[in-house]
Amino acid sequence: MNVKFYGITDRSYLKDQNLIDAIEKAIKGGITVLQLREKELNSRDFYYQALKVKEVTDHYSIPLIVNDRVDIALAVGADGVHVGQEDLPTKIARKIIGKEKILGVSVENVEQAIQAQKDGADYLGVGPVFPSPTKPEAKTISIAEVKKIKESVNIPVVAIGGITAENLYDLMRETNVDGVAVISALFSGDVEENAIRIRKVIEKVEIVNERSQKDGK
Repeated sequence: MNVKFYGITDRSYLKDQNLIDAIEKAIKGGITVLQLREKELNSRDFYYQALKVKEVTDHYSIPLIVNDRVDIALAVGADGVHVGQEDLPTKIARKIIGKEKILGVSVENVEQAIQAQKDGADYLGVGPVFPSPTKPEAKTISIAEVKKIKESVNIPVVAIGGITAENLYDLMRETNVDGVAVISALFSGDVEENAIRIRKVIEKVEIVNERSQKDGK
């Protein structure tokens, strides 16, 4: 799974926009994976919403990851699920979804990262690295800690939390993370234009990294 541009939904930022339309715009703008995050919907509504979203992600061959809800992920045939430190334990989530589904795990330090990898995580979400309007109460993680986490595991690491087109270049260059997860900076306003702007910065990082590797040789 290509995690370099990881979009996470939050309908509170869409205002009058339709979620399905916004997701399609995000995909056209360049996201490489989509996480469906629904904290307010009941299980039935979440299920039907996930089915509609999956039609779009399947059409564009974009992996669909369901946040928190292992049952919803399995019920709609999503590509995977993402769990946090207060959700089902990584080892149990892996046992339930099987070996073929993608399993992402949120971590905040090296110890959690190493344990998550050991227990079957396919990738890690690390953050928040910057103050985030989505979780204003959450304590941020230092850039140095993100870099340590990246160096401690051999599975992809995705930085999350307050990431924008303006701050992601330095973040990715300093930490060497495999990707960035974006919520408010993606789904507020013109979604497709936001995605294009963020994608271009990510591509710039890739070009600079390739040049650095060549120069190193």
